[in-house]
Amino acid sequence: MSRRRKKWLYATSGITLAVIIALLIAAAVLSRRFEPFLRQQAISYLSDQFHCDVELASLKVHLPKFSPLNILLRKGRGTQARVDGTGISMRYRDAQGLPQLFSIQKFSFVVDLGSLISDLKIVDHVQLDGMQINVPPKEDRRPLTNASSGPEAQKSDQQSTAVLIRQILIHNGTLTILPKDKTKVPLQFDLQKVTLRSAGTGRAMKYDADLTNPKPPGQIHAVGEFGPWAADDPGDSPIKGDYVFDHADLGVFKSIAGILSSTGQFEGALSSIKAKGQARVPDFRLTMANNPVPLFTKFEVLVDGTNGNTTLQPVQATLGSTKFQTSGGVIKHEGDKRRSIDLDVLMPKGNLRDVLRLAMKGSPFMEGQLFLKTQISIPPLSGKVREKLRLKGQFQISNGKFLKSTIQDELDKLSRRAQGEPESKEIDEVVSRMKGTFSLENEQIHFSKLAFQIPGADIDLSGLYNMDADNLDFTGTVKLQAKVSQTMTGWKRVALKPVDPFFAKNGAGTFLRISVQGSSRKPKFGLVLRKKSEPDSARARTSQK
Repeated sequence: MSRRRKKWLYATSGITLAVIIALLIAAAVLSRRFEPFLRQQAISYLSDQFHCDVELASLKVHLPKFSPLNILLRKGRGTQARVDGTGISMRYRDAQGLPQLFSIQKFSFVVDLGSLISDLKIVDHVQLDGMQINVPPKEDRRPLTNASSGPEAQKSDQQSTAVLIRQILIHNGTLTILPKDKTKVPLQFDLQKVTLRSAGTGRAMKYDADLTNPKPPGQIHAVGEFGPWAADDPGDSPIKGDYVFDHADLGVFKSIAGILSSTGQFEGALSSIKAKGQARVPDFRLTMANNPVPLFTKFEVLVDGTNGNTTLQPVQATLGSTKFQTSGGVIKHEGDKRRSIDLDVLMPKGNLRDVLRLAMKGSPFMEGQLFLKTQISIPPLSGKVREKLRLKGQFQISNGKFLKSTIQDELDKLSRRAQGEPESKEIDEVVSRMKGTFSLENEQIHFSKLAFQIPGADIDLSGLYNMDADNLDFTGTVKLQAKVSQTMTGWKRVALKPVDPFFAKNGAGTFLRISVQGSSRKPKFGLVLRKKSEPDSARARTSQK
């Protein structure tokens, strides 16, 4: 090789090397500038998307090896950069005293640097750890609308950063719905794992979520659609989906227990959701009796997340083999510190065994068919549910039969005497019928009417039963088909014939006024005579059995 040719070779090599070094230096400088650029883009996007003031503690861009030259020559296309950051905080604009809308402890995502110079910036995957979302009541969110409706907000919207995030993965997050009453505990959901997949900008994202329900505690798995995000009023952000709710412990509520599982669908917004589905509690029980009875329900409910109000529309339920319907709600009225329960219950053909098994300790003492129509009210007062419970309604028991032989034997004897055949063994295992109108308040049941019928006898009573003291205080009448003398045998039957006319009145062979005192376990029955010199309300108990 000639000397001149060698000089050209050396010169060309030197120039090439210099150009390469210059390109590497330029590319390295350019790559370092991606960090502040990405930081500014991230803050701009979040600020525009959520109408919030955004703070970002740290952001770091990690480039693959030998990428600076590729960045420069291909304008970043094909270069996948990993971005890590910490401490994102987003607060409502011009809304003093409100908590952060979002806070994120850590985040990371991978982005093609070439897409950053495009009108639509695409991010394939974002991972968020320790994300907290706070949705305040609608009244507290009003400043957002005012803050985002002026010229500056419109300008920001026009210059907003267009970003398409294809997938978001959230770990260990919380969603908190703040109540109107600042003294109440917020409704909080633990977001164990949530995956969001985009269907395009400005459209709802598909989600798959695992979360923990606050009360009753249990695991929820839900899939559906969420969004688009309502920046001016986050509580109005639409959401819908299907859910499975398992292992919910009802023991957190006073007076009831059991493990609930439920499936169904829901739709609405973050602050107000309508749900319908079915729920099953195989071991449902009232703690005062602790007798498990399977409970199955089909329901439609409307839940206001800002105040916890729940409206039933209505609920179809099966308790054991008994079907009934309930409607109403759990509502916090203006001025009340606690929510009250107001329900209407209709049980057209209930199994009395099911109801008694649920409500009483031990085995049921009676069987039959139960009709029940009642209003249930638990006002927002302190104290036990039993002390607050209010009922008002009517009931009817048909084909009733006492399962304890001693009680049934006494009814059989009464029916024989009432029919004028005290020694007939064919009158046995008689069925009874009972109906009444009642109200309950302050642990006292007032029966304005309580009628009891067995073959040959009608008993009509009114009075009070004190549940706390187990005291009976009833008065009423007994009508027997037979005359007084026919209720007896032998010489007594003959001896009482002269007095039959005195007791045969009001269409009955025998008409008596009675009182019932004592306790539910040991009732005491007595005859009541009215004296002419006393007002109708005066009564003198002359005998007790």
